[in-house]
Amino acid sequence: MTNKRDLKRTINTICDELFAECVAASLYGTASDKENAESLLMSVVKMRKDFINRVSHPEPGMEPKAYFQQLIRKFSEEASEMADHINNAS
Repeated sequence: MTNKRDLKRTINTICDELFAECVAASLYGTASDKENAESLLMSVVKMRKDFINRVSHPEPGMEPKAYFQQLIRKFSEEASEMADHINNAS
């Protein structure tokens, strides 16, 4: 398992890439795509904030290794879903 700092750095990097893809999609898309892209941008920001907070403040009473494995799995699923939404929007 990596430490919290590396995990936060990875989350930030992936969210930055998703954000950049949303911006690119909004710049090169139509007007209706821009509205959709804005909602996707907000979703990326909320996802980043949520997962960073969850890394900083783990659930009490849960084994740390299991908690962080579950957290990584959920983040991967949400990031993949977000990437699919961005690809479908552009």
